Amino acid sequence: MGDSGIIELKDVRFRWPGRTSFSIAVPEFSVASGETVLLLGESGSGKSTLLSLICGTVLADSGVVVVGGTDLKTLSGWSRDRFRAEQIGVVFQQFNLLPFGSVADNILLPLRFAPDRKGRCTDARREAEGLCRALGLPEGVVESKAATLSVGQQQRVAVARALIGQPPILIADEPTSSLDETAQANFLDLMFDQVKVQASTLLMVSHDPRLGERFDRVVRMSEIVTIEREVA
Repeated sequence: MGDSGIIELKDVRFRWPGRTSFSIAVPEFSVASGETVLLLGESGSGKSTLLSLICGTVLADSGVVVVGGTDLKTLSGWSRDRFRAEQIGVVFQQFNLLPFGSVADNILLPLRFAPDRKGRCTDARREAEGLCRALGLPEGVVESKAATLSVGQQQRVAVARALIGQPPILIADEPTSSLDETAQANFLDLMFDQVKVQASTLLMVSHDPRLGERFDRVVRMSEIVTIEREVA
C-alpha cells in the first residue's frame, strides 16, 4: 500500500448474501490525502457497495481496505462505527436528516459519536452557524426544523453536518441528483469552498460526467470494479 493514500483498497472482494448474489472485485484503488475524486457510474455499477466498504459498514471478504492508515478489518464493529464517525463525513443521497430536529440538532449529531471531532470545535454551535453562513443558508436557520426547509437547503445542511469538526474525509453520494443545473453549480461551488478551507479529501459519486472538470481526478467505476451477478 502507498504512503500518501488516505483511502486504499487492494485485491478486495465482497459478495452480498441472498438469492440474487451480487459481488464486486476491486484490484486496486486509492485516493491521496487532500485529493478531490469523482467516481462515475450508472445504477448497478457497485458505487454504493464500494462506499460501504470504504466506510466500514460492510467488511471485505478478502483483500485490504485501509482508511486514514487503519486497516478496517482490524477494528471491532463498535470501533469501526467510532472510527467512521471520527474520520468520515458523509453526505447521503437522501440527506438522512432528522425531520423534526432543528438544523442545529442535525449538524451537531455526528459530534455525539466522535469526541475527537467534537474536540476540534471550540464552540460547536458557533461552528455550525458559521458553516450555515458559508453554505449560503439564511440567518437564524439553525433554529428551523429540517422538515420545513427546501430540498436545496436540506442538502446544504447535510454538507454542514458532514463537515462539522473537520473530518479528514468527505464522502458524497449523488448529492446533486435532485437539483437543477444552476442550483447544482452553486451547491458544488459552496461545497468545494468548504472542502478547501478544511483541507479535506473529497470522494464523490455521480452518474453525471459534466461534473468532472471540477475534480482533481475522474475515475469510472468500470475502470476499478468488476461486477458479478448470479441468480440462485
